[in-house]
Amino acid sequence: MDKKYWVPALEKADGILRLVSEEPYKHRLIDLSIQLGIHKSSMYSILQTMEVLDWVNRDTNDTYAIGSATGRWGDSYLQGQDLISSFHREATATRDRLQETVQLARLEGNEVLYLAKEEAPTMVRLASGPGMKFPAHVTALGKLLLSFIDNKDLDSLYPIQELTTATEYSLKTKADLVKQLRIIRDEGIAFDEQEVIVGFSCVSAPILSKSGEAIAAVSCTMQQHIWEIKKDVAEAEIRHLANRLSLYQGGNH
Repeated sequence: MDKKYWVPALEKADGILRLVSEEPYKHRLIDLSIQLGIHKSSMYSILQTMEVLDWVNRDTNDTYAIGSATGRWGDSYLQGQDLISSFHREATATRDRLQETVQLARLEGNEVLYLAKEEAPTMVRLASGPGMKFPAHVTALGKLLLSFIDNKDLDSLYPIQELTTATEYSLKTKADLVKQLRIIRDEGIAFDEQEVIVGFSCVSAPILSKSGEAIAAVSCTMQQHIWEIKKDVAEAEIRHLANRLSLYQGGNH
């Protein structure tokens, strides 16, 4: 790996976390310094910072173990893995009823990251798939998830009025986006009508945590001529799928 942009302090913190997780409350500062080859003054600064961030916890004997923040990271990681497994289990039935492709995604900045996909048994294949990203403001999934962030964060994601467009139907200004997000927030559903690819439309609904936070979203995409027939059914199915997946996250909507 090219270490041109390597951050030595993070490498040292990683070594500390690995050691104290393997042997909790066994090592003091001097022990960590010796075992990891980190100067005492550097070790002091790193441990102080890690303790404030709850990366490590120090007991009354001045020995260290991993802190509560690492537990939250683990929970988040497992939740993400569980969500993908739950999606595949639940979305198969939705896909089969609609005979259309169903996808799972989450927001990353001003882009939507696709996490999983249940492909419809048709000759038509969508360009999007797990690991791919698209501008959030042109997709139903992205707009749905953007509707849950506050205006300050939205301003930081979209600092200028002009938006990039994928098709002639894409939103063109931030003002248009804000207006549509208000509607999405009220209705709890988002649409992309030929905004990513001409000839395809999509509907999306949120997967909510117990606290009501949108942790991800699901969608169904289909060709435009089919959309005009199935739109209402697709909306109902995607809402139901999102509700079922929210229950796995402790949601109650």
